[in-house]
Amino acid sequence: MAIKINREIAGDLNNPSSELLNYCISKHQDSLSRLQKLSDYYDGKQDILKRTKDSAATPNNKLLINHAKYITDMNVGFMVGNPVAYSSSNDIDQLTDAYTKVDIVSHDTELEKDLSVFGIGYELVYLKQDTKTNKTYPDIKCIDPRGIFLVTDDTIDANPLFALHYQAVYNLQGGVDYYLVKYYSDNRVLTYKATSIGVGDYELIKALPHYFQAVPVIEYRNNEEQQGDFEQAVSLIDAYNLLQSDRLNDKEAFVDAILFIRGFSLDDGDGEKLASEKMLQTTAMPSEVDASYLTKSMDESGIAILRDSLIEDIHKITNVPNMNDENFSGNTSGEAMKYKLFGLLNLMSIKTRYMVKGMRQRLELFANLLKISDSSVDIDGIKIKLKPNLPINTTDIISQIVQAYQAGILPLKVLLTWLPDIDNVDEVLKQLQTEKEEAIELNQKAMGTQAEDSHSDLEDKGNVDDNSKVQKEE
Repeated sequence: MAIKINREIAGDLNNPSSELLNYCISKHQDSLSRLQKLSDYYDGKQDILKRTKDSAATPNNKLLINHAKYITDMNVGFMVGNPVAYSSSNDIDQLTDAYTKVDIVSHDTELEKDLSVFGIGYELVYLKQDTKTNKTYPDIKCIDPRGIFLVTDDTIDANPLFALHYQAVYNLQGGVDYYLVKYYSDNRVLTYKATSIGVGDYELIKALPHYFQAVPVIEYRNNEEQQGDFEQAVSLIDAYNLLQSDRLNDKEAFVDAILFIRGFSLDDGDGEKLASEKMLQTTAMPSEVDASYLTKSMDESGIAILRDSLIEDIHKITNVPNMNDENFSGNTSGEAMKYKLFGLLNLMSIKTRYMVKGMRQRLELFANLLKISDSSVDIDGIKIKLKPNLPINTTDIISQIVQAYQAGILPLKVLLTWLPDIDNVDEVLKQLQTEKEEAIELNQKAMGTQAEDSHSDLEDKGNVDDNSKVQKEE
């Protein structure tokens, strides 16, 4: 998360001091334990796997049902399963081409995953050289929040001052050889080498200018609190894993229950015989002999109620529906599905506001660089739209578009945005215009051919009539 610092205390941003770098890195490392735990929960490294029992003979099954991964994957697919659409009344082909070159669709998917897991995401915009043409072009990459952060001033506007990206460089023995620290300001990229981070000095090894006219690192928020999508449900996830593990432990203990025999004793070898033959005969057996297993009673119905309650709470807290629920039947219409996904749609509306804010900063960075190469793009009128990835009845949507267009209620450019698979409305309108022109040209050619054929028929008919007259005169 962004670290705030007073602008005057920060000093010369073109030549930052070691004290400033150490302070900022130390503040960032205070949040690493939380970020690491969220990453572990998504990866399936959850607390249930660390569970121990005092007795080695006691069953200790560790069942992990990864609700954290399910919640994140559902949110990522719902948010960016349909590519983000950009539309404008101005020509933005240069910008969309630049986005296509860097595969912005895959990048947005990776970014949303970081947002869903960590509650925060970072992307770095930089210049990359094309190996085939030797030309440079703007590229973009997601950076793990555990190794990068943004520093802003302490005003209400939180203006970005610089960003720091640090990473360990390992030797062949697996140990840390040194650390690389990259410092991004609004005009320079400084690379430092350090034996440790958070303390000590930093050796400047490279200084390069950049042309983005702003700090080329963008911070995205998942929500105002910068929390992950499953962070509030971690305790519920742990409780569910524990309940399911104990259910299996109880079943295993029931199968391996101790046999309690009262009223007589077993001779040598009788225990092994009883275990193998499941029956034991004796000639002297008192009347008060009794044998039973030591087990504890299990209320399966009560456990099932608790399990269902935990599942319901997990999905309620995270606003992610249980798609295996009977409410999501195969014949549910798209419109009815929206009501069942109302909580997830509300969650998306909140996440979208913060994501679009970061995407506008991305537009500015790309536009600033394109302006240098005489490819000016007006980004003020660009509209960014995230479409939820929902089951959609395309036939009904097309019918509604046709009816609205014929009635003259809305322009075609607006109506085409209703279709889920259209990312660039202007491109579709160009294709429609091209097809209309080609159709008109074909019709004109066809009409011309028919006219020529009709004229030829008339000429042939005239020749036949003339020949008939000649024959009659003869």
